[in-house]
Amino acid sequence: MSTILIHSNKGTPIHFTTESQLNSWLSEHANAAQNFVLASRQEGQNVLLVPDLNSGELECVLCIVESLEEQWIAGDLAKQLPKGTYQFTGTQELIERAATSYALGAYQYSAYKKSAPIQAKLALSDDAQFKRIKDVVTGIYLVRDLVNTPAADMMPQHLAETFIELAEQFGGEFNQLIGDELLEHNYPTIHMVGRASDNKPRLLDLTWGDESAPKLTLVGKGVCFDSGGLDLKPASGMRNMKKDMGGAAHVLGLAHMIMAANLPVRLRVLVPAVENAVSKNAFRPGDVIKTRKGITVEIDNTDAEGRLVLCDALAEAQSEAPELLIDFATLTGACRIALGTELPGFYSTDQAIANEIIEQGLVHQDPVWQLPLFDQYKGLFKSDIADIANCGSTPFGGSITAALYLKEFVDPDTTPWLHFDVMAWNVRHLPGRPVGGEGLGLRATLSYLQKRFAN
Repeated sequence: MSTILIHSNKGTPIHFTTESQLNSWLSEHANAAQNFVLASRQEGQNVLLVPDLNSGELECVLCIVESLEEQWIAGDLAKQLPKGTYQFTGTQELIERAATSYALGAYQYSAYKKSAPIQAKLALSDDAQFKRIKDVVTGIYLVRDLVNTPAADMMPQHLAETFIELAEQFGGEFNQLIGDELLEHNYPTIHMVGRASDNKPRLLDLTWGDESAPKLTLVGKGVCFDSGGLDLKPASGMRNMKKDMGGAAHVLGLAHMIMAANLPVRLRVLVPAVENAVSKNAFRPGDVIKTRKGITVEIDNTDAEGRLVLCDALAEAQSEAPELLIDFATLTGACRIALGTELPGFYSTDQAIANEIIEQGLVHQDPVWQLPLFDQYKGLFKSDIADIANCGSTPFGGSITAALYLKEFVDPDTTPWLHFDVMAWNVRHLPGRPVGGEGLGLRATLSYLQKRFAN
């Protein structure tokens, strides 16, 4: 990514205009450019490489777009341009949107298959803007890389390596509990879900920032591969379960953005990292587990494991009573059915914060959709032999009941809590968003955090 964006004030200009403003744009440029565009543009062609007719060299690039307000205005541009260095023209707001989408569209996952490198570099001259865009894009690239990595190379120990790298880069402190250490320190559900795998379960814990600053805690679901456990998934449901650590990837990407921006918070990142495998010691339907908080849970379905590992991590996060607690998880298929794959759902115990998140999603065209914590559904996960079950008793409202389950392990009276139920995956190519791992709702969340804490 660092080779896509460069800090410079030199580059071939890229101009944006709309179809309705094209004639106005042409009137402001030399006759040679006007004649070239009018004579050479093919039907439906929206990117034109305008040459200097004297030298034959590229003079500028003209992009004809539907709207100058579109976030993904340059999302496909990096792969369409010839080798060179370019710079956008226009307002700072337009340049910010265009540069962000340009860099995100240049993403390539090439760990296992070589790809032709993107040779169209983008120059940004403003110091603060360059850093701001680079930090956000790097965070989203991190999410994509983690989610795209095959499970064999992205097990709990590999996630731990990413934690270590971030701690070293930003001067944070990293600790982890591995295997039976989880039992010794009272994280029974994390151990239970991960114990069947040869890749030992872990609780990964990163802290950064001034201890006297407001406490912000991020929790991410780190199920590195989900077979479903003894309630085994079908092949079609298991095929893409390398992405079930997408929540962990989201909080790591967001943590990178927060630390790179030097946000004045005391940040804590907690990830319960496990593989939900099948073995003779796998946990079973009908088992009852006493959680870190002391709530007993009857296992109705071993494929509802994400909420099990999250509940112990959330209980630990709550123990510090942070000023804000946010979790991200690839938690339910029900949310995908309700909202589709490109719109993450979220829940909040604080409506004012929810409204701010929604607003920032609209401002940055990084949409999120609030779903209700409908307490009347709490009765759906009752158990005859334990305090609660890990699943609802009906197939309906699955995302809501999962969120209500997690709510049992936080204290909204002392700590506002946000829960994001995300896909973490692009199922189709869109400008700036290639098929594969994706960070959803992160730019909206970061913007809210900056407004709340930076001032």
